[in-house]
Amino acid sequence: MEDNQNIDNIREKINNVDSEILKLLANRRKLSEDVINTKVESDKPIRDTDRETELLSSIISKGKEIGLDSHYVSKIFYDIIDDSVRLQQNHFRSSFFDNGTNVIRVAIQGIEGSYSSMAAHKFFAHFNKEIIFISKDRFDEVAEEVEAGRADFAMLPIENTTSGGINEVYDLLLHTTLSIVGEEKFQVKHCLVGTENSTIGKLEVIFAHYQAAAQCNKFLATLPDAKIQYFADTALSGKKIKEEGNSEYGAIASEEAAKLFNLKILQREIANQPENYTRFLVCSRKPQEIDSRIPTKTSLVMATAHTAGSLLSALTVFSKYDVNMEKLESRPIIGNPWEEMFYLDFAGNIKDENIQSLLDELGLHTRFLKVLGCYPAQEITKAKLDYFTGNKVNSEKSEEIKPKETEEKLVKNKKPKSYKLASRDYKPEDTIIKVNNVEIGGNNFVVIGGPCSVESHNQIFSCAKHAKESGTQILRGGCFKPRTSPYSFQGLGFDGLNELKSAGKKYDLPIITEVLAPEQVAEVALQSDILQIGARNMQNFSLLKEVGRVHRPVMLKRGMMSSVDELLNAAEYILSHGNRQVILCERGIRTFETTTRNTLDLGIIPFLKEMTHLPIIVDPSHAIGVRDKIVPLAKASKVVGAHGIMVEFHPDPPSALSDAEQALTFEQYSQMMKELYEL
Repeated sequence: MEDNQNIDNIREKINNVDSEILKLLANRRKLSEDVINTKVESDKPIRDTDRETELLSSIISKGKEIGLDSHYVSKIFYDIIDDSVRLQQNHFRSSFFDNGTNVIRVAIQGIEGSYSSMAAHKFFAHFNKEIIFISKDRFDEVAEEVEAGRADFAMLPIENTTSGGINEVYDLLLHTTLSIVGEEKFQVKHCLVGTENSTIGKLEVIFAHYQAAAQCNKFLATLPDAKIQYFADTALSGKKIKEEGNSEYGAIASEEAAKLFNLKILQREIANQPENYTRFLVCSRKPQEIDSRIPTKTSLVMATAHTAGSLLSALTVFSKYDVNMEKLESRPIIGNPWEEMFYLDFAGNIKDENIQSLLDELGLHTRFLKVLGCYPAQEITKAKLDYFTGNKVNSEKSEEIKPKETEEKLVKNKKPKSYKLASRDYKPEDTIIKVNNVEIGGNNFVVIGGPCSVESHNQIFSCAKHAKESGTQILRGGCFKPRTSPYSFQGLGFDGLNELKSAGKKYDLPIITEVLAPEQVAEVALQSDILQIGARNMQNFSLLKEVGRVHRPVMLKRGMMSSVDELLNAAEYILSHGNRQVILCERGIRTFETTTRNTLDLGIIPFLKEMTHLPIIVDPSHAIGVRDKIVPLAKASKVVGAHGIMVEFHPDPPSALSDAEQALTFEQYSQMMKELYEL
């Protein structure tokens, strides 16, 4: 009895000490907040790693004097310093995460109790707000909740140390408008759980998310009699067996989910690797600006030319600017067999002049470039110590990276242009866009030919056959037609696109068709090799932004009353949103002259070639609008230096459902091709 009282007394003393420790930790955090306010006012660096090293050295020495080993002391104080640094970083970011309420709405794939929800709790813990989870079944639905404003943030798993990258999320990042604003690396501890009467030997079905199953496949291989049934989420797997109440059902879930649904843990730590972590990305509708004093990471996606050495040229840029690339992941480009998109993480803040120069030069080596987000790096560099002496071995000072001096400058000392990426100042050499085996730009001259509209199966297949026999490189055909009259033929839509794609495939011709609305872009891009923006949509900025987010080349037609400066700024919208494959098209402008449908501005071609590196195509069909006058303008286009032409032809021009007056006959088209070849 006396022994029990002694133990109780000792435990009470331990509890008192623990309480004092908590109070001291709270006081230390309060002092850290005072330091933050001082740094904000004085603009001092967030970290002083020299002081941290001195502090740890002193504490380790004092610890030794009272019988505490170095590892024990340093482990505790590393955590304390880590908390202090994160507290300071979050203070500088608090305004971004302040939505004016006491709650944060976070969209997740799965339900509360899932790893996504636990990672969100960890990430947002410092902001002292209630988290309301919006549960969805699919990752794209998670992104839609944030894009629509129904959620403040999305928590998306991007990679796991055991099973690797999560392909659906990588593909989603390419097409979403969200920005990455944070990351959280969360330790995943998978358990095999069951109902009250379950045993491992009794299980016949195990419910699991496919990623969780992949991470635990070695353990699952020891249960050959149990069938694996994939489920949408780990927590949902636990909920499922709870609802079923079948002792022969098990699930792979977290210990937290087991507690949430009152399930029995049959075995802990069943992942292939004991150190099993999932990295989550926090995404929002708008990007955040990161204080230059905070160690920062930037993520981007890019596509390079499908030629030898193109990826190497792009990656060499990081070495040139002395920037550490932390991750490189490839994903296939849907619709472009054997071509890849590359996802990169690198250390650096896009506000930094050195990083801005890097991105500018990287753009010269890519045909698609999109910054996915700039956000604080989760890893906090620790001052390295010699535990025997307590002396500093190495520390990294939080110094601002100075721009690397380079002899060559990307931008000449001229008056800055509003269309930076489209200008020759940015890229002196010609952009050459490769579509299948067709190269547009440089010294090449290409002919794009076909009917104004896809009208039927027979019509487009006969045009494709004639185009191929005549030496045409690209097949055109309108599927969605913007018409002045609401009663005119509006095109066959996606049925027409299917026919155009089939005709192009049969005769080995890339295809081009027009897109009219942002919501069409993604679906049309799956089938059409080139997207066309018509003259009426040259300044449809929502549409320009959307085609800027896809990897397909875009032909941008000059507006009917637009200046060249306006054309190049419209191209800049596309380029600035990632798509570096833009083709300009001169198709005539409206002037006081009414003899022709429009006035073809061939005189601007030499000037455009001096102003921009982008390929330039001429459309004489829409410019003149008269069948018999098109061929001379087509020939003149080649003479003045255009990179190609786009011409309409039809099996029976008088019967054409749109622009019949400007469609060449098959015979006229063949003769034009012959004369062009002889020039």
